[in-house]
Amino acid sequence: MTQLTIYHEDTPALPLARLSQPDAISAALAVIGVDFSQWPLAAALPADADSATVLHAYAPQIAALQAERGYTTVDVVRLTPAHPERAALRQKFLSEHTHAEDEVRFFVEGSGTFYLHAQQRVYRLHCQQGDLLSVPAGARHWFDTGTEPLFTAIRLFIDPAGWVGHITGDTIAARFIPDAA
Repeated sequence: MTQLTIYHEDTPALPLARLSQPDAISAALAVIGVDFSQWPLAAALPADADSATVLHAYAPQIAALQAERGYTTVDVVRLTPAHPERAALRQKFLSEHTHAEDEVRFFVEGSGTFYLHAQQRVYRLHCQQGDLLSVPAGARHWFDTGTEPLFTAIRLFIDPAGWVGHITGDTIAARFIPDAA
């Protein structure tokens, strides 16, 4: 289940709020400029669907986002427990960082957890299949794939170079994910 848990940045063990209704999650994230919505799921895709198949299944939604927000590049990322670089990839995303453009993800399958750091709060959003998230340019955040990652996500970019993170140097992620350090 998709869930948003909100914490004060200094008290990772004491949640201020827990939300699981999509409308409530969307409203809480909108306060910090983050867009959250859910897309209807395409017909069941095979577990080994290639990128072209995944993109074709969501072509109308992708085209609408591209027209609305100017995204020029779209790709698919898949991470499984069998991936030989899963631990290194997890570490790469666990450092708090920002981007020069929006970070847009649609979860085709599986799950992952975004942490958004704004207004002295940490917003822990556990995303599931069907969730669309747009983290605005400049927003401080990190992403946890988990130790046994299992997700497929569509990524949209304006810059064809794709994902370029700028590490903030803040060690806040280690306070919220003990095994992240």
